[in-house]
Amino acid sequence: MTENVIQLIIGLGNPGDKYSKTRHNAGFWFIDALADKYGASFKAETKFSGELAKASIDGRAVWLLKPSTFMNRSGLAAHQITQFYKIPAENVLVAYDELDLPVGTARIKKSGGHGGHNGLRDIHAQITKEYLRLRLGIGHPGDSKKVADYVLSRPNQNDEIGIINAIDRSLEVIPHVISGDIQKAMNILHTESE
Repeated sequence: MTENVIQLIIGLGNPGDKYSKTRHNAGFWFIDALADKYGASFKAETKFSGELAKASIDGRAVWLLKPSTFMNRSGLAAHQITQFYKIPAENVLVAYDELDLPVGTARIKKSGGHGGHNGLRDIHAQITKEYLRLRLGIGHPGDSKKVADYVLSRPNQNDEIGIINAIDRSLEVIPHVISGDIQKAMNILHTESE
């Protein structure tokens, strides 16, 4: 069953070297890997409050965006680009770090709540919650008081490898996602991630 094709992929993270290797930047890790795979180059676009690239994925043109705002203002960039290019929320995929999934797990989810994720919370406020998500598992520190330090720290070597492996598996299903065959992408990714 073919659904809405994806025209825009937003990777969430915090800008700057200080945050580049942190768990909270898993969305940036993913979108950088996606750009590398398809030979796309990011350049700063102030009107979209971020870095923008255009990729050709299986013959389809797809915008890739990394907001240059901090995580809790990610919705600004999402709003600016979707308004400018008139992209409906249903045609947007947002990739982000997910505390509620084990390290090395990746899941695709259709719409839903923000689950306490500040980047998603701001996107909900700015556009809507009816967008597709790529949830990249980073695990949970086990104590809610430790979450802020946990997401803003670098994972240990095993966890970093796990996150990168989840990203690699996610890249393999992106052509199905782009074409709108979300169910096929979910079937492949969710089976491999078990």
